[in-house]
Amino acid sequence: MMGGVSGGGDDDVVQIQQPNKPGDPFIITVNCPDKTGLACDICRIILDFGLCIAKGDVSTDGVWCYIVLWVIPYSVLLPMSCSYLILKERLQKICPPCLASFYVIQQPSRSSPVYLLKFCCLDRKGLLHDVTKVLSELELTIQKVKVTTTPDGRVLDLFFVTDNKELLHTRNRQDETCERLNAVLRDSCISCELQLAGPEYEYNQGISSLSPALAEELFRCELSDNEVRAQALSPDMTKLKKTNVTMDNSLSPAHTLVQIRCADHKGLLYDIMRTLKDLNMKISYGRFSPNSMGYRDLDIFIQQKDGKKILDPEKQSALCSRLKQEMLHPLRVIIANRGPDTELLVANPVELSGMGRPRVFYDVTFALKTVGICVFSAEVGRHSTSEREWEVYRFLLDENCEFQLTGVAARNKIVNRVRRTLMGW
Repeated sequence: MMGGVSGGGDDDVVQIQQPNKPGDPFIITVNCPDKTGLACDICRIILDFGLCIAKGDVSTDGVWCYIVLWVIPYSVLLPMSCSYLILKERLQKICPPCLASFYVIQQPSRSSPVYLLKFCCLDRKGLLHDVTKVLSELELTIQKVKVTTTPDGRVLDLFFVTDNKELLHTRNRQDETCERLNAVLRDSCISCELQLAGPEYEYNQGISSLSPALAEELFRCELSDNEVRAQALSPDMTKLKKTNVTMDNSLSPAHTLVQIRCADHKGLLYDIMRTLKDLNMKISYGRFSPNSMGYRDLDIFIQQKDGKKILDPEKQSALCSRLKQEMLHPLRVIIANRGPDTELLVANPVELSGMGRPRVFYDVTFALKTVGICVFSAEVGRHSTSEREWEVYRFLLDENCEFQLTGVAARNKIVNRVRRTLMGW
């Protein structure tokens, strides 16, 4: 713990220690002025890099914070050594400046410009994920997507992206992007254009209309009857239902201790931190224990926005229920009929800051490619309910693929494969 101890210059804000041998975790240390939601922002970036937080410690006195995270790639296919410098740069950008005159009143961050990447190519199996993988490797963040397959077998893709390197306005960066895409698409590429997004970006912000019944099934707090039946015998579901959240006000005169024991999943610490951030809870100290038999234990000392403990039983109950809900199913995955066609829908909550969950589109397209399912059309947009805003991914599945989409067992297999990929199981 390091409360009230100031660090050095901005170069010392983020340190990443590489492992001594393959398989060992990288150690990320963040030592900077505190701000509400900083732990959430850090966890989001780490998730965006395809990294798993093996364990972690967070400590702050309300002015200065000290965070240590042990991280490993979720997959051996995601080598960390070549990208840790980029990760360090991304983390440094979200940390408040170290100069005392700046961390009392911070200037709002400037949003990155949105670019439209439009290309036309011949369709093939796994195309959507291959393109998504290239964009991820290029450090381009997908904001919105519109994918359409024409009757003659051509695909028109509209990707609205932002550049984490903030260089997409340069000719070299634009050429690099198109060249990397051409290398993947090869002879199937017909055209590729990249330009600053215009009014069409705002037009594509929303999602195609969801029927009331579909919206009810997708956004309900509890699992639907179909999901319960499909997962009744699933070991994963059994673990998820064992989530336990308790609160204790007896161990600290100024803080409420939140203790969580739950099944581990990809982005678990991010889900907890974004929930606390959206509820304006201040974290003073937190410990994230290593995975033990598929479960995680967390101890978090928190305060309300006014700096007081949570003494109201109703507020305690509401916070526990919200955390349990996020642990049970942080992402919603269903499959439904869209007229005569079959549609896969995935949804995740959007932070109050407007930030969505990283790598969802990447993981879903990877899961579909693995199962051998072609995507006829796809779109990503936002949908608002009475309680919160959601990011919704809609995939119209190709009935002509090798995988049969009509049977209940086949549909359950698709949903389970997508969910397990998203949850890192």
